[in-house]
Amino acid sequence: MEIWLIAIGTFAFGALVAVFFMIYYGKSRYNILLSEAEKEAEVLKKNKLLEAKEKNLQIKAEWEQQAASRNAKIQAAEAKQKQREIAFGLRHEELQRKISETESVKENFNSQLLLIEKKKLEVEKLHQQEVLHLETISGMSADEAKSRLIESLKDEAKSEAASFISDIIEEAKLNANKEAKKVVVKAIQRIATETAIENSITVFHIDSDEIKGRIIGREGRNIRALEAATGIEIIVDDTPEAIILSGFDPVRREVARLALHQLVQDGRIHPARIEEVVTKIRKQIEDEIVETGKRTTIDMGVHGLHPELIRLVGKMKYRSSYGQNLLQHARETANLCAVMASELGLNSKKARRAGLLHDIGKVTDEEPEMPHAILGMKICEKYKEKPDICNMVGSHHDEVEMQSLLAPIVQVCDAISGARPGARREIVEAYIKRLNDLEQLAMTYPGVVKTYAIQAGRELRVIVGADKIDDKDTESLSNEIAKKIHDEMTYPGQVKITVIREMRAVSYAK
Repeated sequence: MEIWLIAIGTFAFGALVAVFFMIYYGKSRYNILLSEAEKEAEVLKKNKLLEAKEKNLQIKAEWEQQAASRNAKIQAAEAKQKQREIAFGLRHEELQRKISETESVKENFNSQLLLIEKKKLEVEKLHQQEVLHLETISGMSADEAKSRLIESLKDEAKSEAASFISDIIEEAKLNANKEAKKVVVKAIQRIATETAIENSITVFHIDSDEIKGRIIGREGRNIRALEAATGIEIIVDDTPEAIILSGFDPVRREVARLALHQLVQDGRIHPARIEEVVTKIRKQIEDEIVETGKRTTIDMGVHGLHPELIRLVGKMKYRSSYGQNLLQHARETANLCAVMASELGLNSKKARRAGLLHDIGKVTDEEPEMPHAILGMKICEKYKEKPDICNMVGSHHDEVEMQSLLAPIVQVCDAISGARPGARREIVEAYIKRLNDLEQLAMTYPGVVKTYAIQAGRELRVIVGADKIDDKDTESLSNEIAKKIHDEMTYPGQVKITVIREMRAVSYAK
């Protein structure tokens, strides 16, 4: 037990001693660490103070630099302001000087105005006195004198204007007619085409009258079948060795003629054979139309046409206009257009193309209610012709506005081809009516005594009364009649208007 107590006491003492040593050692260590921390804090404090001072100096330097820059700008602005104030002062002085000068000029001007008004009143007073004096001398008022003066000046001006216009027209005629005739004559001299005269009937010749009975058939069944298949009226009368095919469609008449020729040669004439032969001949005519169109375009040097346009060109062979074959007219117009365009330095290929197609609207398969020029233009547009070609086709009768220099050439060449002697024939009634219309139109003008349409309606002679119209008015009357004919009538080529004024003295010997 004592041993245990001694051991425990020894252990406790040792523990106390250990605790004491630990406390003593820890305190000394703490003091050492504290002193080191204080030293490091002092060093850190000094470093931070140095950095703060450096930064403060840097900021101060920047602010001083900015302040110097601002001061420099302020000084420059102040200098500019001083210059402006000086300039403003100078301008103000100049302005004041100009204002004073203007005031003096204004005063001078006002004084001159007053003087002018005074002079004006004096002049008006003198003018009134002179007018009264002149009215007293002449015996008429100022208004009457003014009206007489105006009338005399008007007559004089009208006379001078008529003379001037006449000189200009004569000069223009001398030059324009010379050049135009040169171009037209060259074009016509280089072109020579035949004129084919087409009728509304075709005469089919036969060898003997016995064939007429076979063509008529039993109870007329053959001739009825032939008329139904061809659409042509077949006239079998007492004309020896001839049968008349009547119809307005030349293609159908040609089909009927060829079909009759083949039937007569074959000898077998009955309804079934007639239908077979007519169908075969119609196919041959269609092929011939296409071949004619191709050959025409190749001959004329017109390439790139749509196949339907080529067919319509070939179809012109069987059409006529006023007795003139349409294909020959188109070829003649195309050649004239090309020659005239080349003479004028224009595109002859386009002119030839438009001249060939200008009457394409006359042979269309449809029959719409519109002018053939407009219809031809629409057909050309449908088959992708160029806009200028379409315009030339549509404007050759003035239905649409011309848009190129070639358009009037097509119009002129169409008129040349149709109006030349022998090209076309007119129905007698229409011809007489046109002549009467020409004469009656001229008779509507005052002073006209007699009118005569001569040279197949291509010249109109107007006789006026010498006591009603003077020589100066004859020129204006001729121009007015020409303008009215141009605006109101349709005629081939041109119409020459000649106004004749003559003085006649009549006396009798008794």
